[in-house]
Amino acid sequence: MKLPRSVWIGLAVPFVIGTVAIHYEVKVRLHEHAGGQVQQLGNIKVGEPAPDFSLMDLSNHPVTLASYRGQKVVVMDFWATWCGPCRRGMPHLQEIQDKFKDRDLEILSVNQGEAADQVRNFIERKKYLFHVVLDSDGAVGSAYGVRAIPTLVAIDKEGNVRWMRVGSSENEDELQKLLELLTEQPPNIQFPVKTPGGY
Repeated sequence: MKLPRSVWIGLAVPFVIGTVAIHYEVKVRLHEHAGGQVQQLGNIKVGEPAPDFSLMDLSNHPVTLASYRGQKVVVMDFWATWCGPCRRGMPHLQEIQDKFKDRDLEILSVNQGEAADQVRNFIERKKYLFHVVLDSDGAVGSAYGVRAIPTLVAIDKEGNVRWMRVGSSENEDELQKLLELLTEQPPNIQFPVKTPGGY
């Protein structure tokens, strides 16, 4: 039995309206609430020790977070080559790398679950100079409560998480201001007391 055209239109209009409403809810409202600076990711909280880890870099050398303690401020960038916002944010990270190269800062670009050759080709093609490590099974991302990428985490020289952000930003002024403070010699800010479990 064929339905009249007016019936099809009557059925299609609510479907289209519902689809648009769901799309708006998921893509706009949830995105607004999920992104930006946060005080906690999973069990990781600003002001508390950052969990240690060991990952291989693109030269197949192990890199541990603990090796930077007392030496450098660390900015961890959780990302993947397929992630558009991650790719758009990387030039800003390279600018930070260039600006702070003599100020005890290490950017650890933590790739999520991709093959070393794929990541290496991307980094070499883009001529990025920050240190890339491979979180092949996503265990470090999980330990840091990463549920969306890009996610950035800034860790001070004492090993405490100082700042976290989910999502990309048009510029990194906020992060750069924090890094100015964290890389001062000696720093002019008081760090929270460490508790067991950090690196």
